Amino acid sequence: MRRVAVLGTGHSNYMFRSEKPSTELMSETAMEAIIDSGLMPGDIQAFLMGNAWGAFEEGQSTLQSYVANEIGCYNIPATRLEGACSSGTMAVREGFIWVASGFYDIVLVGGVERATALPTPLATRVFVTCADSLYEWPTGFVYPASFGMLAHLYCRTYNIPLSKLEGIMACVSVQSHEYALLNPKAQIHKKLTKEDVLNSPMVATPLRLHNCCPFTDGSAAIVLASEEFAKKLDKRPVYIAGVGQASSGRISSQSAYYPRIRSREVSSRQAYRMAGITPEDIDLCELHDCFSIASLIAAEGLGFFEYGTAGDAWEKGNTRIGGKIPINISGGLKAKGHPVGATGVGQVVEVTQQLRGELMEQGRQVEGARYGMTDTMGADGVVTNIILTTEK
Repeated sequence: MRRVAVLGTGHSNYMFRSEKPSTELMSETAMEAIIDSGLMPGDIQAFLMGNAWGAFEEGQSTLQSYVANEIGCYNIPATRLEGACSSGTMAVREGFIWVASGFYDIVLVGGVERATALPTPLATRVFVTCADSLYEWPTGFVYPASFGMLAHLYCRTYNIPLSKLEGIMACVSVQSHEYALLNPKAQIHKKLTKEDVLNSPMVATPLRLHNCCPFTDGSAAIVLASEEFAKKLDKRPVYIAGVGQASSGRISSQSAYYPRIRSREVSSRQAYRMAGITPEDIDLCELHDCFSIASLIAAEGLGFFEYGTAGDAWEKGNTRIGGKIPINISGGLKAKGHPVGATGVGQVVEVTQQLRGELMEQGRQVEGARYGMTDTMGADGVVTNIILTTEK
């Protein structure tokens, strides 16, 4: 199996209510990645794109084919992947497999979403199509309720008072907003205090408004290439060292394992094993923080902290730059934004730029980083993990 490099990156601003349609958003970002890689559209052999709800948002399916044509990648295979919030990362993993196998030398991977094209009630209904539609969501298992339930289970499982967990979750949100203020691509540029979070409206106990990520419009793209090809063009290659993907059944089928997410543990171990490293080797991570409680569950499931202790890490600053494991230095889903189909690709762009040392001027560079990891969870447990490195 060949080594695969990230050759170029592209990333739109994450925003509310984009005036551009998804085809235009994706086309601009794709061209940014192609130009950054030093290639031309005619060099791209295949296009993989994450998009969850284009048919709902704009009444438009098969976005990938129109994007490929718009950017001059005529008649290449263009494929859309859907795994709810994990759609984009699934596309990255598939692109990696195609190049690593030797079938293609150069693949364009992108993701796009215009989630704010939907009014909130409809968006909530559309999002929950990725949950069990026969038995669970009709009884109220929309995602805020599900993660609220996980928060209560987290307290009970690890003997943490609910009031203490609420304070911890507030720290998670405060950190994310602080780093998003430094990220020009982030959707929300607003400083939060712990009191702001604790006094914000209740959404689904104990989750308040500022414990929840926003709906987002945006796109991101990368160009993947074989190591041999990449070395001809790029003096600073970032390689994909490991990938993992796992899935789960409906929420009720996971009850014996909650609040841990078994599919995350399976997927991340696949990625660690492929990369030949352990969680202690990871220098930074962009993880799936759709709700503040999700940050704690993910950080523990990825092996960064013992179960039930991740909150202490956030409170002590161990998840900040200079801490044990910098987490969501982009601002995360909470403040950078969550354009569902693009989220995972945007995470890979962020880690690639960190490993290249390109974020010094923004004041959020994790200096000396060698290994970075992304973590994306869609629906009830479609988890995809990517490990990237500068190591030869």
